[in-house]
Amino acid sequence: MTDSKTPKIRLKDVHKSFGPKQILRGFSLDVMPQESVVIIGGSGTGKSVMLKCILGLLSPEQGEIEIDGQPTVHLSNADREEVNAKIGMLFQNAALFDSLPVWENVAFGLIQGKRMKRKLAHDIAIEKLAQVGLGADVGKMSPADLSGGMRKRVGLARAIAGDPDIIFFDEPTTGLDPIMGHVIDNLIVKCVKEVGATAISITHDMPSARRIADRMAMLYQGKVIWHGPVGQIDNSGNDYVDQFIHGSADGPIQMELLKL
Repeated sequence: MTDSKTPKIRLKDVHKSFGPKQILRGFSLDVMPQESVVIIGGSGTGKSVMLKCILGLLSPEQGEIEIDGQPTVHLSNADREEVNAKIGMLFQNAALFDSLPVWENVAFGLIQGKRMKRKLAHDIAIEKLAQVGLGADVGKMSPADLSGGMRKRVGLARAIAGDPDIIFFDEPTTGLDPIMGHVIDNLIVKCVKEVGATAISITHDMPSARRIADRMAMLYQGKVIWHGPVGQIDNSGNDYVDQFIHGSADGPIQMELLKL
């Protein structure tokens, strides 16, 4: 049992490398219960690696990761499954199974992970589809017949199907037009509040980040170089943050460009 002062997720001095390439170089961040934190940063800065370390898909060489105050880096497979059962995730490209109808995609974790009976899982899937604005008729469809925006909605319905304590959003607006991106952001905020979840989102889409964040953190060269309430991002006093949020080619962040 944790209290409101215990971080829901804590990363402390996390390091992760692939061969000689250092990705995370002392990543530290606390995320409080029912808080929505958005991690911004350029492509290849380690945002997805950070999520995979929390999920146990990657093991850091150094540092600590805690969920509800409990260390998670060296968990057994059984204990890891128990922790991950608390977590829902919206993948970048929705990652739906084309061989399954929409409702079964939404209910996949309930059926396969929680061994729930298919009839009950189906009813929950239809309920969650309704929460993201999709009718029961969509549950019968194939993912191949869905638009990009509908696929994101189905992915969101799957992420909240088990009423998780924690939800991760991996580039939730990638591939969407600005209007549909705004719709998805509004649904994310609505669903996270309804479930009462703690959320971590990773994105480089600043309009999206502003809409869904309580707090933002910027990742650069493997470390958090600034974090604070979303309303303070424009007055961060950090040149790296200012360059990133304004999308300026000039500034301290030097991009590696191919010379053609």
